[in-house]
Amino acid sequence: MNGPADALVTIEIDLADLRGGEMITREAGGREILVCRTRDGVFAVDGQCSHAEARLCEGRLRGTRVICPLHGAAFDVRSGAVLRGPARQPIRAYPVRCDGARAWVTVPVVDTPDTSMAGQRRVID
Repeated sequence: MNGPADALVTIEIDLADLRGGEMITREAGGREILVCRTRDGVFAVDGQCSHAEARLCEGRLRGTRVICPLHGAAFDVRSGAVLRGPARQPIRAYPVRCDGARAWVTVPVVDTPDTSMAGQRRVID
């Protein structure tokens, strides 16, 4: 594995760049994070649909629901819960801190297996 299992990365978002009803993506911790600003606040979830791995930023934000552009699955951006199929698995939600002008999202770094020997045979005599 690369990196410690409990490594975290924090991304900062200038809220002037994210108006109400909008969403943006940021790369963090080896994944795409979808940051959404709703009437209820600022929320962050994984940027990929758990059903078909479509980019949720290409979908629609309706209140606190993000709708996948591929098959219409809907997720609650506050918790990542599935609100409508075909998705069955929730997406991960991340904690967000705001000070009025900025927001910070803390994301664990994805552990990636060491694939330097992937697909290679080792012969041991």
